[in-house]
Amino acid sequence: MSSTIRVLPEVVQAVHGQTEVLLDSGIRRGSDIVKALCMGARGVLIGRAYAYGLGAGGHAGVTRAIQILRADVVRTMKLLGCPAIKDLEGSFVDVPSSWTDRLPR
Repeated sequence: MSSTIRVLPEVVQAVHGQTEVLLDSGIRRGSDIVKALCMGARGVLIGRAYAYGLGAGGHAGVTRAIQILRADVVRTMKLLGCPAIKDLEGSFVDVPSSWTDRLPR
């Protein structure tokens, strides 16, 4: 069984832009969100972070979990030198060579 991030480039390529691809599962930090967007996901679902925040602190916990993820996305993009989400693309991620022909450019 392959992880969602592993099959993401194949899914993006298979749909030929006919539908938006959302990634769910395996998202632990903001850098995971950035990786998925670089690899062609149109959006990333953060259910686990939301659920952990809710369990830990109710509404305030959810708000804090989202703040933490957002701060990590911003930090990751700054470290990449990428000014906007729309500018993310496959060259920002280092993946096995067998994946690279499927990454968006």
